Amino acid sequence: MSVHLAHLRLRDFRNYARLDVDFVPGFQVLLGDNAQGKTNILEAIYLMATLRSFRGVGGAQMVRHGAKGYFAGGKVVGQGEREIKMYWSTAERKLALDNQPVRKLADYLGVLRVVIFCTEDLQLIKGPSRGRRRFMDLLLTQTHPTYLGLLQRYAQALRSRNALLKRHSPDEAALESFSSELVKLGNEIIERRRELTPRISPLARLAYRRISNDAEELRLEYVPSVKRDFAVELAQARGRERTYRSTLIGPHRDELQLTLNDRSAAQFGSEGQKRTLAIALKMAQAEYLTGIHGSPPILLIDDVMGELDVKRRSGFLPLLERTHHARGQVFMTCTEENWPRELGRDLQRWEVKAGMLKRV
Repeated sequence: MSVHLAHLRLRDFRNYARLDVDFVPGFQVLLGDNAQGKTNILEAIYLMATLRSFRGVGGAQMVRHGAKGYFAGGKVVGQGEREIKMYWSTAERKLALDNQPVRKLADYLGVLRVVIFCTEDLQLIKGPSRGRRRFMDLLLTQTHPTYLGLLQRYAQALRSRNALLKRHSPDEAALESFSSELVKLGNEIIERRRELTPRISPLARLAYRRISNDAEELRLEYVPSVKRDFAVELAQARGRERTYRSTLIGPHRDELQLTLNDRSAAQFGSEGQKRTLAIALKMAQAEYLTGIHGSPPILLIDDVMGELDVKRRSGFLPLLERTHHARGQVFMTCTEENWPRELGRDLQRWEVKAGMLKRV
């Protein structure tokens, strides 16, 4: 049973003063010049699914200029119909599902599952390890309802422990208690990430082979900062921690290593290889979610087609085909020049102009 966004409602979100629009399953192509609000639609859908912006900005940047707060909501149709409502202002935040306030995020996440393809994905390859950890964590959040709570509790313990380490003479008993909390939660996170990598790796390798026409061999390797025993290694790091005044070991320092023909993709890969690899990772995410949940996630594709040459495009199309056959939903932004004609006739075209959406 595939899930789709049947209705989107925005108020004072980015450049949309008010928007109410209905969508059917299948391909939605958002056409328009730059800076008209195409990407803002994808951002709103991603926000409703994950509670964060893929642009890496906070709530304040998403409020329309001059407004106090934004509203984003919609109807999600799958096995039943769910209604999402979210409101954000500096004074208050509200999140409701089927008109009930959301108490536990685990109950909310998973109502809408999305995978975004965007230029920011290049940072997955070129950027710091934080982005790659976030990639693993998002996948785990989308497949294990309790994982987000685990991450949040770990981050809390880490913050408290770091605050203690910043003091001139930290309270040893308090430090000990946060250390054991960190180890307990950290070990669980490491375990989950360790299980994930061999599941996602073959999917990413296959996707990379498809898009690059068997050019190089991709490898994904999870490299935890804890080598064997978290508690022991944390204790051994105490001297160094005194110098740096922060926690130097744990899953917040993990790495997901990406290599092409056994060389670091970030250091040695060409721009084209990095781009292909970023798309392959996202394709793997989509395949993995489809395999676990039995229905494809909604694909959000932001101008990526324009960046791909014809050869790489053809490797990307099978994912779109499969989503189409499973009656999934795809939102794709493009300008009139670069929208992929290969997708054929069977799509809904929308014109996006100055914060307005119109069926073409």
